[in-house]
Amino acid sequence: MKKNRFKNKKRIVVKIGSSSLQHAKTGQLDFIKLEKLVRELCDMKNKDIDVCLVSSGAIAVGRKMLGITKRPKNISTKQACAAVGQASLMMTYQKLFGEYHQACGQVLMTKKTMTDNVARKNAQNTFEELFRLGVIPVVNENDTVNTYEIQFGDNDSLAALVASLIGADLLVLLSDIDGLFTDNPKDNPEAKLVEHVDVLDEKLLHMAKSKTGSDVGTGGMTTKLNAARIATYSGADMIIANGKDVGILHRILEDDFVGTIFTANPKDDFFIADFIEENMD
Repeated sequence: MKKNRFKNKKRIVVKIGSSSLQHAKTGQLDFIKLEKLVRELCDMKNKDIDVCLVSSGAIAVGRKMLGITKRPKNISTKQACAAVGQASLMMTYQKLFGEYHQACGQVLMTKKTMTDNVARKNAQNTFEELFRLGVIPVVNENDTVNTYEIQFGDNDSLAALVASLIGADLLVLLSDIDGLFTDNPKDNPEAKLVEHVDVLDEKLLHMAKSKTGSDVGTGGMTTKLNAARIATYSGADMIIANGKDVGILHRILEDDFVGTIFTANPKDDFFIADFIEENMD
């Protein structure tokens, strides 16, 4: 693996999950971590890198604000939580980005955004204009009106689809685990970290277990491998790293971090809409 391969990246998508945004005990937002995340992203932007943040957390934030103690199972309740939480989360991001004189913009996406040719092109144009204007897009699924995304799971695949849509050359998934392991490290202390993945073969795709460590996020390693297929087939490298310390973002650019690197493996016959229809219905 070539050293310093990430320092010259021009367009990076960073995804952070619900469990990485909140205090484990209370479920309330971790403002210190959020502030540090924003600072890291703004510093990337100051290095002339186009940055896009895909942020989970709307339902979790909304449920805390509404006093709902457990993750709701009812779709309409989830949508109500998303409506309240998305506004609150975005307000927090705007305040934090504003402290670093950085504009951010909200982009809410649905399955149709990616499968409909006109909607996909419009979204692409919007992202390009935001980047041209120096804005950092903050992306989430439009959970308020679309039940598909809520039922599908975590934002890992969404982040990969965004990376594909905007032609990113790196996708970073900040998780609650150091990367891809040979087994679930929470159950098996002998599990070993897989540092590099050059080819996503069937054996590897079946290695991960659909298991997550909290009741806040919903995505296990299977969704991350699905994201790896989308990102690498679209020509982007992908990294799974632990979001416990979001300072890992600048260490990734310095190529001094612990995680799993999936090498870009672009396929000429890969089309986003076809992949969604075949794998996400």
